[in-house]
Amino acid sequence: MKKEKNLVSGIAIGVVFGTVIGVLTDNIGLWLSLGVAIGAGIGTSLMQKGNKKDNGDSSNKSS
Repeated sequence: MKKEKNLVSGIAIGVVFGTVIGVLTDNIGLWLSLGVAIGAGIGTSLMQKGNKKDNGDSSNKSS
């Protein structure tokens, strides 16, 4: 559940910043979509950091 919250939080932050920049530059379509993409990237990165902490940094273990 925590993992999904990180992704949603990242996307929400991206939407906010994308909307603000879009309104300021009068190109909301471009900046809103860029904000969502950047926010999804940030959320995914936060999810991966959380996975490493939870697993004791065992991402290099072989199966």
